[in-house]
Amino acid sequence: MKKITVVGAPMWLGQSVFGTQLAPAVIRSAGLIQSLQLRHTDVIDSGDLEFKSEENYCSVDDIRCKIKNLNPVWEGVELLASRVSEIVAEGRFPLILGGDHSIAIGSLAGVAKHYRNLGVIWYDAHADSNTMATSPSGNVQGMPLAASLGAGQSELVKVGGYRNKIKAEHVVLIGVRDIDAGEQEFIERNQIKQFTSEDVFRIGIHNVIEEAVSYLATQCDGIHLSFDLDVLDPSDAPGVGTPVAGGISLKENIEAMNLLAKHNIITSAEFVEVNPLVDRDGKTVKAAIALIEALLTN
Repeated sequence: MKKITVVGAPMWLGQSVFGTQLAPAVIRSAGLIQSLQLRHTDVIDSGDLEFKSEENYCSVDDIRCKIKNLNPVWEGVELLASRVSEIVAEGRFPLILGGDHSIAIGSLAGVAKHYRNLGVIWYDAHADSNTMATSPSGNVQGMPLAASLGAGQSELVKVGGYRNKIKAEHVVLIGVRDIDAGEQEFIERNQIKQFTSEDVFRIGIHNVIEEAVSYLATQCDGIHLSFDLDVLDPSDAPGVGTPVAGGISLKENIEAMNLLAKHNIITSAEFVEVNPLVDRDGKTVKAAIALIEALLTN
């Protein structure tokens, strides 16, 4: 039985659509904590961290303005890194509820310092591997993987007081299907292993997960799951920040989480990009809870 600590990271400033900061509270109110307590005797809900919620405007001649809301996002992920590190140091499983995907910079900074070779399964429609130089939008939600690998703006790269939280050979992308040109070059240059949504359809989610587990298990002493709900097809998860058609079904993703639970190799996890304000009938919130339940069945 895992000892689980739930922490909310109510961030929306890493992108441009208001609402993802509401997700932790809404997911809780839909019954997540009670559901987890039925499966695990030791579940602590440590509440939400206090993040800034106002957009940060700066002078147009400041080069850092190319990254939107850099200061409040940086402050937030530093706070998250500290809290997550405390949870891991206590021998507990951090379950982080986002928030937009920029929070992964803090999650990984907090987790990685406790492992020699942390692996990452990055479940997402996007590669999140942009830097200030390549990002079309300037949104930090598109930069967390690159920053955690040591590329990009110094504030984001050095969160937690150190660089290079993870290694490119310890990352597996699953479900990607909307990749910017700069991201594609980054992935190819760093030889990051990836399974596109087309790969999932072609060889099946079971084979994708088995190959990802086999690839990481022999190299890594811990594996963090970073799960962006936009990896799902919008028909199953309409309430996300940046929906992309042609995604993986909820049924297949639940199968994937069940397989990861069976292998018992995930040592920390975050679920991000649920936006209750654009959801329909709580469909995406319910999907997030179903996925978390499947991952944490043992």
